[in-house]
Amino acid sequence: MINENIVTYSPSHIVVPTYKCFNRCGYCNFRQDVENSPEMDLQTATNIFHNLQSFNICEILIISGETHRSSSERPQWFQRIYNLCELALNMGFLPHTNVGILSFAEMQRLKQVNVSMGLMLEQITPKLVQTVHRNAPSKLPSLRLEQLKWAGELQIPFTTGLLLGIGEVEDDCWDALKVLAKLHKKYGHIQEVILQPYSQGNKQTWQGDTFNPYKLPEIIHCSRQILPPDITIQIPPNLVRDNGWLIACLEAGAGDFGGISLKDEVNPDYPQIRVEELQKILQLSGWNLIPRLPVYPQFTNWLVPNLQVAVSNWQKFISVTQ
Repeated sequence: MINENIVTYSPSHIVVPTYKCFNRCGYCNFRQDVENSPEMDLQTATNIFHNLQSFNICEILIISGETHRSSSERPQWFQRIYNLCELALNMGFLPHTNVGILSFAEMQRLKQVNVSMGLMLEQITPKLVQTVHRNAPSKLPSLRLEQLKWAGELQIPFTTGLLLGIGEVEDDCWDALKVLAKLHKKYGHIQEVILQPYSQGNKQTWQGDTFNPYKLPEIIHCSRQILPPDITIQIPPNLVRDNGWLIACLEAGAGDFGGISLKDEVNPDYPQIRVEELQKILQLSGWNLIPRLPVYPQFTNWLVPNLQVAVSNWQKFISVTQ
């Protein structure tokens, strides 16, 4: 659990191998059609990573549209993701991958080139399969829970979370959090649970109401009672733009802002708040913002040896900046 009056974040950059996705979630503002979505090649990524080396960015967050497991394009899709992780690692960064549903074997391979991984649970209520997830086969709760279980079995430091305001009721949230708490008590692998307010964007097709961000402190407070104390609650600060309520979220039990990069690819209509601005907001209320790595210290012994070395090199720098 995060120390009192300290909020953490990961200095990061998001890399998107492809925006193409076979899912069509009604609230999605990320997915693009094939003709509008060029796939990232390794040379482009090399140039990006080279330019980032002069900045204090530790995390390369790889997110992607999904390719169906039975698609002939799946092996190429997965290999591109693996190659990007390997490239980022070789160029001195710490990769974190969140690319949707993976098989056990795919997770096992990515464990070799990632210090942590993630998958949003979103919600576990089956009623969303008939609404916002009607055309999103990989959003079946059973598939996502299976991946969370595999992450525990493989000892992969993991981030998951809930999407709030997509048609669930509060009891659905509590049920989902109880499932996450149970999984963590068995495997001890969940670093963070994100509580992400659904926020309307320009690309979505679903016409549901935007989540009321002023309810977020209450949700956080109740979540803190359900989740084990060693799971950090994470919130995206660009989706809580009222400074007073941002502080209220921290006072309710949130302790992390996640990866802060130049652009929120999942919510592109909501610009990221610059770290310097966040620091000023927090300091006025007695809070301190400090950087962290994409893997928490208690999980580093789960990593393969070369990843442990990479984390150790970054840990020295992060310690100096705190």
